Amino acid sequence: MPFRYLFLVVVVLLAACSGRTQLESDLAIKGAPDWVNKGTAYVNDKDGRLFHGVGSAGPMGDRALQTSTADDRARAELARIFSSYLDVASRDYQAASRAGDAKVNEEAVSRQIKNLTQVNLSGAKIVARWLDKRTDTIYAIAELDINQVKQTTGAARDMNDDVRHYLQASAENIFDRVSKENK
Repeated sequence: MPFRYLFLVVVVLLAACSGRTQLESDLAIKGAPDWVNKGTAYVNDKDGRLFHGVGSAGPMGDRALQTSTADDRARAELARIFSSYLDVASRDYQAASRAGDAKVNEEAVSRQIKNLTQVNLSGAKIVARWLDKRTDTIYAIAELDINQVKQTTGAARDMNDDVRHYLQASAENIFDRVSKENK
């Protein structure tokens, strides 16, 4: 008889372990705009290919400081995902140039591509804010359009011409691939 109970316990434990963990992909804040619940993301929709960074700031006693902090955190999130995008672009360019037997100074290419982060982020804008009245938390969303990235890349005069042309020609493809990987 005790073996039956042991067998039953083992079967129940195995069944519990075999299920996939279900994670909720949003904050589920009631009444919040979709972008708050979705968070930082790559967005490819009717408005274009966009980088979205979402930041928040809890109560601070100074509304202007709280808003500025939420904005800064949104920009920091934008910088984080944009930097990931540029890492992929750099690796792709280096792989493509090696395949074409072109001699590439990888450090110089990486530095040139990384320098684009600061320039492009200056073109980022805060497109919305939301105040959660229950918690007095302010949420901000920063946005950067892939077209802005291409425009900045095209204007970068201190960049190798091959790197510039590659980034401009491949921007959307790299974005699409990175956004699918990060869903």
